[in-house]
Amino acid sequence: MSQFAPKTALIVGAGSGLSASMARKLTGAGVKVALAARNSDKLSGLCEEIGASAYSCDAASAASVTGLFAALDKDAGAPDFVLYNPSARSRGPIAELDAEEVKNTLLVSAFGGFLVAQEATKRMLEKGEGAIFFTGASASVKGYAHSAPFAMGKFALRGLAQSMARELQPKNIHVAHFVIDGGIENMERPERIAPAGKPDSMLDPDAIAETYMAILNQHRSAWSWEVEVRPWVENF
Repeated sequence: MSQFAPKTALIVGAGSGLSASMARKLTGAGVKVALAARNSDKLSGLCEEIGASAYSCDAASAASVTGLFAALDKDAGAPDFVLYNPSARSRGPIAELDAEEVKNTLLVSAFGGFLVAQEATKRMLEKGEGAIFFTGASASVKGYAHSAPFAMGKFALRGLAQSMARELQPKNIHVAHFVIDGGIENMERPERIAPAGKPDSMLDPDAIAETYMAILNQHRSAWSWEVEVRPWVENF
């Protein structure tokens, strides 16, 4: 099979922004969606809207991730498509950063990506097809001052995605990493709404989701492993 058409999907780190937009796009394409977050209660409205199921999961915990996939195996079945969307931040001068906060940033941003990808890969190898996507950021390719932990985590996640793509794409598993180079607008969070005088200065989550879907629908003769998106006013 050269054209991949997922029937089931899992979004880890689901919330009201990009994850919600992606969940709606997938549902509209006839895909059964499962959502996972540390606090699954916040997903009740979205689940009711699109008919998705919600699971509690701490992506940085191996036991929690294993439990998530075991539950999916019993319910809708192993996902054909997995999107890893969580991240954590710890900001400050390098000499003043709290070690435990930095550790948590790395665990959520990168180690959790490994845990989820490993469980997904085991099942996709058995199926002989699948897709695993990772959401990156500007920090995936640019380390900013006072943001070393975030850069460390996102650089690591990008390295994981690149390594997996080289290993798994010849086995019919599409692996892709997305550099989201700019802030994502979220109408439910006032600090995440583009100013009236700067239209399109933040990324529209629905537009990002359209890009994700385009990559998901790529013919395997021309798969992309990395895509970068940014607002038209964003500096390179």
